[in-house]
Amino acid sequence: MASNKAVVPEAKAALNQFKTEVASSLNVNLKQGYNGDLTSKQAGSIGGEMVKRMIQYAAQNMPK
Repeated sequence: MASNKAVVPEAKAALNQFKTEVASSLNVNLKQGYNGDLTSKQAGSIGGEMVKRMIQYAAQNMPK
């Protein structure tokens, strides 16, 4: 059974800040709290860009 519980609760604030930065760079305005008025395209763009940047960061910082 899947759980939505954070493994590292301290990371929540950092991920929210990261999400806000990515949304801003994509010219998508996020509000504090509920953002249900976003289109699927906007929400997907934010999530996709977050994953892309995390993979890029991991690839650059992996020991060789």
